[in-house]
Amino acid sequence: MRTRRGSNTESVYEVFSDMALLMLATFIFLFAMILMISHLYGSGESQKSKETIAKLEKSLASSQARNIELQAEMNRLVGSDTKKQMEKVLASAGLGKGQGRKDFEMMVKGLRHLPGHDLHLIIDGTGSMHGMSMFLIPILRVISIRSGKHVSAITWYADNRMGSYGGTMGEMFDKLMQNAPFVGNKETIGHTFDVLGTAKIPSAYMLIGDEPSTDTVHYHAIQAPVFTLPLGNSDSSTKVQFRKIANISGGRMLELKFH
Repeated sequence: MRTRRGSNTESVYEVFSDMALLMLATFIFLFAMILMISHLYGSGESQKSKETIAKLEKSLASSQARNIELQAEMNRLVGSDTKKQMEKVLASAGLGKGQGRKDFEMMVKGLRHLPGHDLHLIIDGTGSMHGMSMFLIPILRVISIRSGKHVSAITWYADNRMGSYGGTMGEMFDKLMQNAPFVGNKETIGHTFDVLGTAKIPSAYMLIGDEPSTDTVHYHAIQAPVFTLPLGNSDSSTKVQFRKIANISGGRMLELKFH
């Protein structure tokens, strides 16, 4: 996002950016070491090179196993007590206690007003959301849990393209991060609702983004209440349009705060 954020929000950005970069750096370092040692020792036939490479491969496997473990843990959250779910989510993100916990105290005003049982998340996948992508999933997980609704689908949109996913929460979030481009500058919200109007209709949609639509929103095509959530210090044009989409569709605009 292009606007300036408050100090508390900045600290959350820093926490998740550091976490993501550390995980990536560790993986790249281990992989690079394996390649380097294999190169130095030629074909890798010496006993020393074999032992060294085996140790590094074991470290890589351990790192991958931990990621799978966290994915399984996320899926086990569904159906458990809300307070316990929240504690597990924050703990898995390294924010279970201390200053990290304080930085991630999040409130979404109006979240409990979502109707029905299921919720379809619609996420801005354009370039303005690139900085948000590092810690988007923990935020979406907290929102999903606090809403008390079943997330039935997730859709991203960007430049008249979109991707919709179903399955478990972990599977959907994984596909979102793998496939959403987080590039481009056309916020094609109107096109997205036109396409979703022919798909399975949920109890409610939640539209999450930081910029207004660059195309025309056909309100008659929206088949369920839309609860909009402008992220960060979105400019007035974003809030005006997000509020209009919510009001006309029978939903409401929500407010995300870190405190």
